[in-house]
Amino acid sequence: MLGSTWALAWVALVVAVPLSVLVLPDGPAPASVLGILVVFLAFVAAESVALHFEIRRQSFDCSASEVAFVIALAEIGGVWTAVARAVAVAVVLVVQRLPQAKIVYNVAVATIEVCVAVAVLRVLPVGDIDEPAAWLSYLVAIAAANVAGALLVVGAITATHGNPGRSVWTAVFAPIVLIGPVAVLAGLSILLLVDATAWTWLLIVPLTAALVLVYRRFASVTREGQSLERVYGFARQVEQVAADEAGTMQIVESLRELLNAERVAMWLPPYLDEPPRLVVATESGAAWYDGPGDPDDVFRRAVLAANGPILVSAGRADEQEAAGLARRGVSELLAAPLTTAAGEPGYLEICDRSSDVVSFADGDRAALDSMLTHVNAAIRHQQLLTQIRYDADHDRLTGLPNRQRLAVEIDALLAGGPADPADPAAGRAGLILAALGNYTEVTDTLGHAASDELLLVTAGLLREHAPPQALLARMESERFAVLLPGLSLSATERAARRLREAAATRVRVAGLDLEVTLTIGVASAPVHGTDSGTLMQRADVALLAAADSGGVASYHPVLDQQSLRRLQLGTEIEQAMADGQISVVFQPIIDAQTSDIVSVETLVRWAHPRYGSIPPDDFIHLAEQIGRIGAVTDHVLDLALARCRRWLDQDIALSVAVNLSVHCLTEPDLVARVRSALQRHGVPGELLTLELTEGSVVDDSVRDSTVLADLHDLGLRLSMDDFGTGYSSLSQLRQLPIDEVKIDKSFVLSMSTSQGESFIARSIIELAHNLGLRVVAEGVEDEMTRNLLTEMGCDKLQGFLVSRPLPDDRLENWLLARTGVRTAAPGAAHRRLFVRG
Repeated sequence: MLGSTWALAWVALVVAVPLSVLVLPDGPAPASVLGILVVFLAFVAAESVALHFEIRRQSFDCSASEVAFVIALAEIGGVWTAVARAVAVAVVLVVQRLPQAKIVYNVAVATIEVCVAVAVLRVLPVGDIDEPAAWLSYLVAIAAANVAGALLVVGAITATHGNPGRSVWTAVFAPIVLIGPVAVLAGLSILLLVDATAWTWLLIVPLTAALVLVYRRFASVTREGQSLERVYGFARQVEQVAADEAGTMQIVESLRELLNAERVAMWLPPYLDEPPRLVVATESGAAWYDGPGDPDDVFRRAVLAANGPILVSAGRADEQEAAGLARRGVSELLAAPLTTAAGEPGYLEICDRSSDVVSFADGDRAALDSMLTHVNAAIRHQQLLTQIRYDADHDRLTGLPNRQRLAVEIDALLAGGPADPADPAAGRAGLILAALGNYTEVTDTLGHAASDELLLVTAGLLREHAPPQALLARMESERFAVLLPGLSLSATERAARRLREAAATRVRVAGLDLEVTLTIGVASAPVHGTDSGTLMQRADVALLAAADSGGVASYHPVLDQQSLRRLQLGTEIEQAMADGQISVVFQPIIDAQTSDIVSVETLVRWAHPRYGSIPPDDFIHLAEQIGRIGAVTDHVLDLALARCRRWLDQDIALSVAVNLSVHCLTEPDLVARVRSALQRHGVPGELLTLELTEGSVVDDSVRDSTVLADLHDLGLRLSMDDFGTGYSSLSQLRQLPIDEVKIDKSFVLSMSTSQGESFIARSIIELAHNLGLRVVAEGVEDEMTRNLLTEMGCDKLQGFLVSRPLPDDRLENWLLARTGVRTAAPGAAHRRLFVRG
């Protein structure tokens, strides 16, 4: 950069010197020493009141020197004007401590401007100063000089930094258009008045002062406009950053660029499983420097005390602040606190303006204060998505990794393939699946709060007694898993027995002494499988056999009766639907504000004559695997629409919701089947809601097809079920015809006791409403949770507080006992039901 600046300086000199020889007269015109001195001082004053603007490390300026310019041309001639202006520019820039190359360049530009003005005056008629033609000539001459100088400045910027953009062109040429002519006329007026009487100076002094004030105000407004433009530009950039570590670096880099700073550092406190982070952007590319990461740093303490941005410079720093600046090796600093979701404030600092003239000022502190709003919003958005991703991989109650995360860890551990003879532990792992013996009884007798407390106590016991290298996970319901890297089957069996014995104790839960008893199934890789799915399935088979094996059992192929049972169930699905074994239950959904029953969710059940109640997840997953999920969905849809039709026949409008598998969304005739079902039962599309899993709507094959749009065109509603348990974000829903989201019950169940859960729920509701989506909260089990959700603006509520899932006959009795009937809303054709208080 220094070499290019000197190159521009030499080019300007090469142009200025011969141009002066060609254009300026052979000798200086007669002029008094006093006149030359006055003109020189006028030039110094004008050049001192300059408008600065920056392009990275370079700063440029323009001034209203036309008053002195026109007086000098008229009174002391071209040669002395060039000399006085060149010396004045040099003196002012030396005082401002600009680099020598910039001083040389600016002196050359000032000389070229005088030469251009003199050349124009030679062509145009210049008579006595009291003739209008002379006034016009001076206006044209100085305007031409200003344009030439402005072109040289913009050319220098373009040569060193590329196209500077419209804002710089405006900053350079606006004074030429707005202030230049006024200043020339002011100079001409001074000349005319001085010719008339010496007392004119009593008028000239206040007039000149007023002109200076106007120019200073123009400079101030220009700087304010540039500052506002920086804030707007920064807001646009922040809106586009990614919600990850790269996005944080983008924010820091944008701040450094927009404030033209040498370095910017952002410190963020630890959050969930993330350690504290220090993100640094510097001109040199350094990723760290001393100071911002220290919690006891003087500036970090100062921003917390000020609760807002602070500005510190070496010239006005006290002893501690000076030490803080020296620690960083900087001379000025802007710092501010950041608002985060972690409960602890973050910290942001901007060090040293890159400009060689302009330093940080109060205007920059105000601009930073405005930018902080966007920075804080971006950080909170990132942390919300971090929370959602964390929750997708962790159990909400215990904070342990969940099944999904365990599977990833197992596959990563076994990715090395068969055991390495040189390392017997490579490719080996033991998996312990432990079930809490009395969980169901505690839940049924003491309620969910007591069983949750028991789970927390059990998780604590497992953490305490599991081997140090183990990965502990919470599976579904009462089950935990312990992954033991490097252990053989026999070593895993020994670890399982020790763990069961250590965890066998009595604990205090809900005021009662309860015994913790674990039933454990064991599987080992590579003996029982080399992938997570196989290993977990076989540990599950072993767990089923453990109850009859002293509490601990290892997998053996003989135990694979579970596979036979699944095979049998697969062959019976069609007949079970025909025989009515596969039926549906309904769970009411109410309006959070009015308590109107707005819908019922249709949930499928299978009452098997031999195996009893089959968990829906088991046979739905089985139906997906054997290609019968479409038939099951059609069966459930028919039962739901038949129930809806019966309500319509009673003049009651009550919509039904049906869950839709991602496998159904890939079936080419799905839309036609849904349309046919609606027509067959005579149910309008608006009374049907199809609930989609998060994974299904972000599946590439679904997003690239028109199936969602085609379903939506039938008039029905599309709802994203269990939002927050996958990897999607609300911003993805902008591209999909989704009408509502359902907050997963894992977020809702502990809202009344956890501020973190309330924060997540509130954030999802606000973001969904901003996207025009309605929000349903499922898992509402107490009045406090209901009141919190209602206060947050949640639209609909579903859960045990309203009603458990009920079969058709019991639902009818419930409706008769618990609900009343409202008249049809204006414009509606049917009556509505509401829950009586």
